[in-house]
Amino acid sequence: MADCIFCSIASGEVETTLVGESETAVAFRDQSPAAPVHVLVVPREHHESVAQMAVVDGQGVADLFALVGEVADGEGIAGTGYRVLTNTGADAGQEVAHVHLHVVGGQPLGALLSGSRG
Repeated sequence: MADCIFCSIASGEVETTLVGESETAVAFRDQSPAAPVHVLVVPREHHESVAQMAVVDGQGVADLFALVGEVADGEGIAGTGYRVLTNTGADAGQEVAHVHLHVVGGQPLGALLSGSRG
């Protein structure tokens, strides 16, 4: 999509420092980090949600998660633990309508939601 910031980043049109990449995805630091490590993993092709992407490109979804593992290793959080989040739709807080996985860690993260026990 012409006006999608993540498409522009994934294509190299908008420069950013990549912390990882594969043939099908790129990983870069979140501009408003919620933890010491906060990296976004984004497919190079435009898809609006992981569920929609899974229907048309299941291998692409698997590739995203493979890059998540590489990012966690590279950022030194694979052994201590990390969280992988994706938001779908306005009620979930999705701000960019392009699949992106948040890889968050580097500190104890606590409960995901208030009252949650993990």
